[in-house]
Amino acid sequence: MGRAPCCEKDSVKRGPWTPEEDAKLLACIAQHGTGSWRTLPKKAGLQRCGKSCRLRWTNYLRPDLKHGRFTDHEEQLIVKLHAALGSR
Repeated sequence: MGRAPCCEKDSVKRGPWTPEEDAKLLACIAQHGTGSWRTLPKKAGLQRCGKSCRLRWTNYLRPDLKHGRFTDHEEQLIVKLHAALGSR
């Protein structure tokens, strides 16, 4: 009982993502959306696991994701909240 494996472990590419793979993932998400991560790699023509695609999108490629340093206001807010709440 349980869920079938999301991909064939032997045919899945591992390691760093290439810019070409990023472009394929972005194009596929723009066309189909983020509905089913298990089927997305096949639609996009990627030799990656669905989980790998989901994590790449969530942690690196989302357009609303902010990269770079914290602003002074954000840093002050973090210090203030840490003083009030601790490091929970």
